[in-house]
Amino acid sequence: MEAMFSRSRPCYSWLHRLLVLAVSFTVLQSVGAQDLRFGGRVPPEVETIYENGIAWLAENQKPDGSWSGGNQGAGATGLGVMALLSSGEDPNFGRYAPNIRRGLRNIIAQQDGKTGYIPSTMYHHGFAMLTLAEAYGAVDDTLLWQSAEKENSEGDATGRTIAEALQLAIRGAVASQKKNPQGGWRYSPDDTGADTSVVGSVMIGLLAARNAGMDVPDEALDTGHEYMRRNTGSNGYVAYYNFGGAGGESMARSSVATLVSAIGKQKDTDEYKATLEHISSRLEAKESGHPYYFLYYMAQALFQGDYESWEKWNAATIRKLESQQLDNGSYGNDAYRTSMSLLSLALNYRFLPIYER
Repeated sequence: MEAMFSRSRPCYSWLHRLLVLAVSFTVLQSVGAQDLRFGGRVPPEVETIYENGIAWLAENQKPDGSWSGGNQGAGATGLGVMALLSSGEDPNFGRYAPNIRRGLRNIIAQQDGKTGYIPSTMYHHGFAMLTLAEAYGAVDDTLLWQSAEKENSEGDATGRTIAEALQLAIRGAVASQKKNPQGGWRYSPDDTGADTSVVGSVMIGLLAARNAGMDVPDEALDTGHEYMRRNTGSNGYVAYYNFGGAGGESMARSSVATLVSAIGKQKDTDEYKATLEHISSRLEAKESGHPYYFLYYMAQALFQGDYESWEKWNAATIRKLESQQLDNGSYGNDAYRTSMSLLSLALNYRFLPIYER
């Protein structure tokens, strides 16, 4: 147990990632937002969409660091924070650094200091864990609680570092999974059922934490991957739960499964090849039920698995989101929709570590 939360690896990761980010910010400023990996430039339409979108997010953030809307919770706050982080603004001294710190403090303050659970569901726990992993090494902990009103209640979060909160979140996810007979997660950390959507959310959070240098048990990741494989058909369809049961076809779920496999280095599996083929052959597909959720995952899944398909899909998404953005910079005057829309275009910048290929 002590080895799982050792600080030796995270310490190295923190320094390494801070150096990489510092170099990236410097190079970005010197080359005018060029794509450092492939040599292309960020489309001007994306820059306009992003500038207007994050300005709206910053202006509409609540004093406690959260955002109002229909998807309130630490995960929704995390999505807003990631949108601000992903644009390339200096996360410690840039225009939106105070907003980023407020959002991170909100996530950490909501966390149960004993169990590590970050409410209000395991969806939120997964996205919050991902946010902490992406912020770790980029956001200076010495500035995080500076000038902030500090809590003094039992189990308070005052002064808890991003690494400490992330360690707790990993422990909470692993403990929840061990209690789950299906080896996954659902809405509550005590649920005995599981579904591929929630499992995907938590798995990406755990994989991001591992990429950040945190110790995540192999058993937890292997069990999560096995759950996703059991629910994936040879045609690339991914069931909501209990393969062959409820859910039917969902491009969003196939995208989630593709991304989990790609980030988890499972690209040699038949299931990964099936889901990638399914989504890359249907670039015109739309999801009416959860369109922003779909945009978010489809972008990352295609980028990780089929770059040429991502380029085509990205160009169409830029046109779509350019036409749908309101004059105030938001999507539907909703923080969740705005954050998801921006993050579906964030691969044009590729600052977040989870967006590396």
